Amino acid sequence: MLESVDIMKVCCFTGHRPNKLPWGYDEQDNRCEKLKNKVKQEVEILIQNGVQHFITGMALGFDMICAEVVLDLQKEYRNIKLYGAIPCSNQCERWNEKYIAKYEEIFSKLYDFRCKYVKYNQFCMQERNSYMVDHSYYVIALFDGTNGGTKNTVTYAKSKNKNIIIINPQDFN
Repeated sequence: MLESVDIMKVCCFTGHRPNKLPWGYDEQDNRCEKLKNKVKQEVEILIQNGVQHFITGMALGFDMICAEVVLDLQKEYRNIKLYGAIPCSNQCERWNEKYIAKYEEIFSKLYDFRCKYVKYNQFCMQERNSYMVDHSYYVIALFDGTNGGTKNTVTYAKSKNKNIIIINPQDFN
């Protein structure tokens, strides 16, 4: 997927699921709109600095928000590409219809994707996150400091000396 791409031109996203966001699942909330604008601003700065490839983990919450921002920016920056790092092919099977449809819409617009596992297992999420970090030079993280997958990913990115842009969701309260 990204093995032949110059790593200096790649950014991945990691961040919280809706249950850890101040606005929950309501992406029409003014605070979520402010976050989207912040992500857009950060992505555009990276694009101006030569980044052309963006990786989403395709999870609910920040991953999908970022994917939609990148897809929207493709209208203006036609050379950018969105990739999916999917932990397992049944990632969204327990989601409600609205979010499955959103997942499928984003998936249909990916330039390429990687999916190693057919079914969820105890390793697939962390392996997905490590893959994204290993193939990126930049990491944009929506992170409030709490324990969980995002913290593990940020810690891993720091250990790999990645350039990390941290956005705190509490800044949008």
